[in-house]
Amino acid sequence: VQLQASGGGLVQAGGSLRLSCAASGGTFSSYAMGWFRQAPGKEREFVAAIKWSGGITYSTDSVKGRFAISRDNAKNTVYLQMNSLKPEDTAVYYCAAGVRPSQRGLYGRVNEYDYWGQGTLVTVSS
Repeated sequence: VQLQASGGGLVQAGGSLRLSCAASGGTFSSYAMGWFRQAPGKEREFVAAIKWSGGITYSTDSVKGRFAISRDNAKNTVYLQMNSLKPEDTAVYYCAAGVRPSQRGLYGRVNEYDYWGQGTLVTVSS
């Protein structure tokens, strides 16, 4: 499975961005999808995830009410809508795919995902 993330950029605090992650080479609808981010000097952290069916989503507390993950299985694409962005949201954002998160319910763990995109940089200015 190949994942291609896009949509990052420079935005002022309070603004919005929508990230996209297009998948190819696999059965997209069978994978849980996640978004993670990594700021300079920090470890990669969980942002949000969505089950293969799209019916259930998960997100970390710091983005609840501001970010929303969704997927379109017909387009093999997962999205991350980010609103009310803050400078602390600045990071490289990665999309990830895996079967294990759905099986074990561990959507927030980096090592539960098998496939990773290349990352897209989000910079939020104050």
